[in-house]
Amino acid sequence: MADSKAILVVGETEKGKMASITRELLGGARVLADQSGGDVCLLLLGEIAAALASEGISLGADKVYVATNAAYNEFSSDAYTELVSGLCAKIAPALCLMGQTDLGCEVAPRVAARLGAALAMDCVEVVFDAENGRFQQTRPAFGGKALSVLASTKGLLQINTVRAKSMQAAALQDGRKGETVTIAEAPAPGVIKVKLLEAKKTEAEGIKLEDAKVIVSGGGGLGGTEGFAMIKELADLLGGVVGATRVPVDENWVPLSMEIGQTGKIVSPELYIAIGISGAAQHVTGCISSKKIVTINRDPDANMFKISDLGLVADYKAVVPILIEKLKAMNT
Repeated sequence: MADSKAILVVGETEKGKMASITRELLGGARVLADQSGGDVCLLLLGEIAAALASEGISLGADKVYVATNAAYNEFSSDAYTELVSGLCAKIAPALCLMGQTDLGCEVAPRVAARLGAALAMDCVEVVFDAENGRFQQTRPAFGGKALSVLASTKGLLQINTVRAKSMQAAALQDGRKGETVTIAEAPAPGVIKVKLLEAKKTEAEGIKLEDAKVIVSGGGGLGGTEGFAMIKELADLLGGVVGATRVPVDENWVPLSMEIGQTGKIVSPELYIAIGISGAAQHVTGCISSKKIVTINRDPDANMFKISDLGLVADYKAVVPILIEKLKAMNT
């Protein structure tokens, strides 16, 4: 049961810094807490946690829990699930927020199952229903073709994973006061049943897909690597990055790191240009939150046109070179 009005944010770090998704969750949590009359609690994991506690307070947290044991330095589903479950049982928050990330997707369902909590994955909006005293969460349904609004029973812990860019990132407030609580204990013996033997990280060059303001994506309609070379030139001129659907990945035209969709990255850029993409539900789910969507496809019945702000029925080989030429002229 949720005995308090607190909102718990399970934070993540990247290269020793607060991850962008954590700043977003703190921003959203602060707004919700101000509306519901609760406090914002932040959980940070690993030895780096203590150094980031003050930043968490400056970003809107009232209380920061830092689990500083070295066992939390690397992601462990077993250890993280045990820790988050224990903290939720202790402070009884009304709402627990995690990112729609590898951590959130693996830990949130396990915590919800242990605590008998309500669970909503991949939320694109969370609001406080003041009339009924509970939170409402909106998430895509039917492969992104509809939006589902969910509300749990009042008094029941609600656990949400939230899609990146769905909440406004918090701004630093210098001089803001808060409390830091250290959790120094290691996970209990026997908790960790799976051990990480090796981790290989692929260093992405340039802007990450999740952070890009402009994305030019290609689908099976590009026909091969030559088509991706062409749209990369377009993306470079727009200051953006290149994405892809499942087909180019399966055909080894592009690496898996470029895939956008249910089995890839979830993005929400200012501008999303879909070239040669039919618009399967799995891909639409990954890009539906884009501010503006432009589609270029020679098939007038392509599903991407249904979600686009602007569409052009044409062969990309005839259109993209013209766009490149015009952009080059503008930049000279």
